[in-house]
Amino acid sequence: MPPMLVAIAHDLDTPLGSVVRAAGAYFLAYGLSQPLWGSVSDRFGRVATMRVTLLLAGLCSIASAAATSVPYLTVTRGLCGGLFGAAYPAALIYLGDTVAAAVRQRDVSRLMVGVALGTAVASVGAGVVADVLTWRLMFVLTGVAALVLAWRLRVLPEPEREHHGGSFLRPVGLVAHSPVTLFVLLCALLEGAVLLGTITLLPPALEDAGASTTVAGLVTGVYGVSVFAFAGFVGRFSQRWPAWRLIVVGAVAALAACVALALSQQVAVGVLVAVLLGLAWTAMHSTLQTWATEVLPRARATVVSFFAGSLFVGSSLAALVASRVADDGRFGVLFAANAVLVVPLGLGAAGVRARWKRPGPETSEP
Repeated sequence: MPPMLVAIAHDLDTPLGSVVRAAGAYFLAYGLSQPLWGSVSDRFGRVATMRVTLLLAGLCSIASAAATSVPYLTVTRGLCGGLFGAAYPAALIYLGDTVAAAVRQRDVSRLMVGVALGTAVASVGAGVVADVLTWRLMFVLTGVAALVLAWRLRVLPEPEREHHGGSFLRPVGLVAHSPVTLFVLLCALLEGAVLLGTITLLPPALEDAGASTTVAGLVTGVYGVSVFAFAGFVGRFSQRWPAWRLIVVGAVAALAACVALALSQQVAVGVLVAVLLGLAWTAMHSTLQTWATEVLPRARATVVSFFAGSLFVGSSLAALVASRVADDGRFGVLFAANAVLVVPLGLGAAGVRARWKRPGPETSEP
């Protein structure tokens, strides 16, 4: 959706800020739905949860293509976010259930390669299609892809899951009493505001500086290519470097990206920023994400769901703040604020991760 924000605002004859808020509704619903889907996947299975939610999300995405007003768009995109919210965390939990901890970050990086390719293709496609044809077509194509994937997942086997007795909310209680887990969730919240917030605002910032929708989409696509390129680097070095060092690399890259965008929103700077954000995502996010699968084994599904939820709630909060200044074109202020946020995120996450010890199979705290 980010490369199409300006095109949607123009087509619906509404201020850019209102469309940014509609995008924020997607992120907010995506984030808030995570605890629900984590618990649902515990009860009914990872694959079953993905298939049903992808089916419904595909239908909602197609319905959002018929939007003629911002309220309709906000509601349909919010529904899409809530339903698509089950897919990625369920896939990540699936890895946690089926891959040994010692090599898990390698497979998490491979999962991110798929996400990167999807991001690159969608970003470029969204910009070109919105410029040449109509933004509505992208929502239809996304919906059809979700329906096809829901059908294809029928061959994926369900992993064996640990079944714990007690209340439906028992895993939430375990999370609430784990200080390290709560810290990881706070990191995800800040990361969502900084990384996802920046990549969401990159296309409209470039267009505000004079770039076309196609060019803005192409630049955003560089981010996906960058994630793909750096995934191999992170996969190799995750076996040699301590995790905190990867967090530092990602934080430095994110800081450089935000500072560069705060100073200029020209296309050349945007390309550099997209590369830096790709490095930040693969180095810092994959490390934090892997940490989320390890920090509290007895409530892994709940932790991963809360992690993804925190990430996208952070992104939605960033979109809400951005909507108030986007109409004035003051994007530099927003990126400067993100640069300030990334400093405590990087220092805090690296420091705590350096001292953290992986819990044993029956323990919940380091």
